[in-house]
Amino acid sequence: MAEQYIYAVARIRSRELSLLNEAVISQLSAAATEEDCLRILNEKNWGNPDLPSEEMFQEENKKTWALIRELVPNNMQIFDVFRLEKDYHNLKAAVKESCIDGIHPGIFTDGGTIPAKDIEQAIAESDYEALPKSMRQVAQEAKETLLQTRDGQLCDVIIDRAALEAIREAGEKTGEALLKDYGELVCATGDIKIAVRAARTGKSRQFLDKALAPCSTLDVSALAEAAAAGVDAVIAYLDHTVYADAVEELNGSVAAFERWCDNRMIETIKPQIHNPFGIGPIAAYILARDNEIKTVRIILAAKRNSLPEEMLRERVREMYV
Repeated sequence: MAEQYIYAVARIRSRELSLLNEAVISQLSAAATEEDCLRILNEKNWGNPDLPSEEMFQEENKKTWALIRELVPNNMQIFDVFRLEKDYHNLKAAVKESCIDGIHPGIFTDGGTIPAKDIEQAIAESDYEALPKSMRQVAQEAKETLLQTRDGQLCDVIIDRAALEAIREAGEKTGEALLKDYGELVCATGDIKIAVRAARTGKSRQFLDKALAPCSTLDVSALAEAAAAGVDAVIAYLDHTVYADAVEELNGSVAAFERWCDNRMIETIKPQIHNPFGIGPIAAYILARDNEIKTVRIILAAKRNSLPEEMLRERVREMYV
């Protein structure tokens, strides 16, 4: 029932006051150097002068999930839709590590629904039963494919499609409109990226049928047919879907399209600012935090690499507050 989250939503309202708003993002974008940006962030209680930026992002992510575990200790599985991407990243890393000699530090990430070490061990020992039921078949297929073909791209395709399907299904299972919308958007935009990339590199229809994940807002068969014909055909197909307003971004660059995807999600969650009940405001806060961390990472990378202001504007996301 929505009433069970009243206290949690009240706490989230308090935390929303510390989210980075458009004014702060503009200030960061206008800063001369990465060091200037870090000073501004320190004033906002991000990191400290001795903490490298990547560790700062990890700490900010941990803060988010520590708060969510405190607020919703008995229903964390409802947020699996946000965490599954890390599980499948770790699966991909574990499969490749198991087929390549040596140890490769730094390839795994924290924050999934399963400890990364458990995935790593299961794949190393080909103990697929140790994995969640939904992951067993794709894990076995990906490892056997890589061992037999040594085709890393084909291995990626198998796991990436499974990740998109898992995220979409997790959103559907919650019965929560916002989480369903999130899962659908991740799956659909993932398919669009795959289709455009495949069209630009001349991939076959057979490849596309294997790579694209079913979703509700796209006809993936029609999308695969269009991608096999070329980028112009993909654009023409998308122009008649709910993603028509992304066409201009796709004509620009991958970075512009990825920005569009994130901004679309922010627009979807903004009504939750005025919602006093239910899981929606809590889910929106998680997405808002993820969005601001991603935006700050982009700005710091741009300052570090002296990217022109125009290129930075193309990448900076809209904020939730």
